[in-house]
Amino acid sequence: MKSLVLVLGAGASKEVSLPIGTELKSDIGRLLDIRFEHGLRQASGDYKIAEALRLIASKEKEQTRNINPFVHMCWRIRDAMPQAISIDNFIDCHADEPKIAVCGKLAIARAILAAEGKSTLTINGRNIHNKLDFARNAKTWFNSFFQLLTENCRAEDLPARLRSVGVITFNYDRCFEHYLFNAIQNYYGSSADKSAELLTNLEVHHPYGMVGSLPWMRRQASIDFGADIHVNELVTVSQQLRTFTEGTDPTVSDIDSIRATVADTKRLVFLGFAFHRLNMELLFGTSGSSMKKTTQGVFGSAFGISPSDCKVVADELSSHTGLNIGPIQLRNDLTCATLVQEYWRSLSLV
Repeated sequence: MKSLVLVLGAGASKEVSLPIGTELKSDIGRLLDIRFEHGLRQASGDYKIAEALRLIASKEKEQTRNINPFVHMCWRIRDAMPQAISIDNFIDCHADEPKIAVCGKLAIARAILAAEGKSTLTINGRNIHNKLDFARNAKTWFNSFFQLLTENCRAEDLPARLRSVGVITFNYDRCFEHYLFNAIQNYYGSSADKSAELLTNLEVHHPYGMVGSLPWMRRQASIDFGADIHVNELVTVSQQLRTFTEGTDPTVSDIDSIRATVADTKRLVFLGFAFHRLNMELLFGTSGSSMKKTTQGVFGSAFGISPSDCKVVADELSSHTGLNIGPIQLRNDLTCATLVQEYWRSLSLV
């Protein structure tokens, strides 16, 4: 049983300057506004996405570099973004049109990598001695969580402490892993290799995939945090992203492990999570997944969610978890950082 499981949504990465859903939709609309002057020079939209579409088109059965069918799908996504709940929801609603998924995933990958590069977690690579600016991120939940993680924890105790935590992140970015990798080195004086080894003890799931593994993870097709990647890499990374249908397919996702982790924890904490029903279903299943009697509570930041909707979400969480409303603390007056601080003792790993 985990002592603590975190469920992360876009609001969790917003604290380090990544876009929330509405901002991501706007970015995607801009990137996919691919238009050409006189059918030749590209006048708007993202150039690398256009090149990626040519590469994809050249590998189809027709082996043509004609991207017009893809561009029309880009325009459909662009025009629908103001209406859509999220880009994920829009792609899922058009599962019968694979070109929409191709274009949407390319735009997601491009937007998220660019956002990582502009975030407060980015490290200036011009000098190998440059480090992550921890002072700049001192007021974020990342710092509060690291303090929680390392409270009364010596270096030799860190593997067990990390094993007591689970993370399910619905974000495509690698902010959480990137921060911890650098924070462990800075705090404990660990080498990069040692920090990477320690983080193998932490269970992290990305139900919808992520924009490539980080180099220290030592997996195939690694991508630096916030990298401006080559067109070939953009295609590869975009193909690693999953739609909702793919995320709930046990043959291509780790949904069974995700649901088992959520059901078997002492405390479940939602940070920056919008509680969309598709994502709730992914976590708990359609019939619900009752938590153990040893569960001490469910905590959630619900900043920006109305009081009436908070009550609805709390009722849904009660139904999903089998817990009474009492142990469910859903706070629309707290950000991710202030939620961790408010419930510090309740969330303590000591």
